[in-house]
Amino acid sequence: MTDLPETFLDHLRTAAVGVLERFPADLRPEMYALSFRIWRVDDDDRRPYVAIGYQTESQYEREKYPDAEGEVRWNHAYWLLDGFETLGNVPEDPVGGQVYVEEVRRLGAWYDGDFDLDRVLDDEDLAARADLLRHHFYDAVIDLARHLHADGVIERILGRPLPVVVFDMAHPGWELHATEAANPPELVREFMAWQLAAGEF
Repeated sequence: MTDLPETFLDHLRTAAVGVLERFPADLRPEMYALSFRIWRVDDDDRRPYVAIGYQTESQYEREKYPDAEGEVRWNHAYWLLDGFETLGNVPEDPVGGQVYVEEVRRLGAWYDGDFDLDRVLDDEDLAARADLLRHHFYDAVIDLARHLHADGVIERILGRPLPVVVFDMAHPGWELHATEAANPPELVREFMAWQLAAGEF
C-alpha cells in the first residue's frame, strides 16, 4: 500500500502537477490564466475542493463585448468553469480526502453528523469549526499556487508563467486578496488594475 502524503498540502503540491500535465496540449499556447475555483460538496465546509482549470484567449474572444474587455477577461463569471479535475475531500480525490480529514481532525476543526447549515449557524462551536475549516483550505490553495510558481512548475509544463486566479463564488471579493497573495506581483498586474478600475478596493 502506498504511503499517504504527510500533509494535505504535500498532496496538493504533488497531485496538481499531474492535473497541469493533463491539460490539453493544443490549448496550452492560448491559456492566459489558471483558475483555482474553490467550492464545497453540498455547501459543507468539511467537503471542500479546488477545481484546477484555465482560461483561454478563444473563450475570451467568444464572450467579450464593447466597453467590457477587462470585465470579461478577468471576471471568472465569463470563464471556462466546468469539466476540470478537482482536488480535496471529494470522491474524485480519495487520497486527498483521507489526508484532509485526518489533518483537520488533528487540528480539532472536524465535527461529526449530517451537515445542516442552520445547525452550524445556530451553534457557536460548529460555526467556529466551519470557519477554521474554510480558512485552512483557503491557506492550502493559496500556498499551492505560490509553490507552483516558486518551483517553476507552471512555466515548465505550460511554457511560461501564468497568473493563478483563486476564487470562491460563495465569497465574492475574496478573490482579490487571494489572487494577490497567490502570485508574484508582476503576473497579476493586469488583474489588479482591473479590480482597481472596477472599484473592488
